Amino acid sequence: MVRVTFVTPKGEKIEATGKVGDSLLTIGQAAGMPLEGTCEGQMACSTCHVIVVPDWFAKLPEASEDEEDMLDLAAGAGPTSRLSCQIIVDEDMDGIMVRVPDTAHDMMKR
Repeated sequence: MVRVTFVTPKGEKIEATGKVGDSLLTIGQAAGMPLEGTCEGQMACSTCHVIVVPDWFAKLPEASEDEEDMLDLAAGAGPTSRLSCQIIVDEDMDGIMVRVPDTAHDMMKR
């Protein structure tokens, strides 16, 4: 299992676990995070945007050009922003921490 900490827009730290091969989007949604993921991981939206804690950002594989293009459309994106659907966890990511931007909301949970 891989441990993930999500920091909510209110600053709460929510601990979650996932299996190697899961996406951060899937793990976050299971933990109740407001990560919509409208395109279901097809990189056609930016509704699963997260901000990776700087210490972890450098340890991740680089974002693809397509992901960078989608991040350009994400509200509140910054230098360590990523699409959570594109981060597939492995053993080396155990303990990763990401912040859910305050612009995140899940339209499925009204």
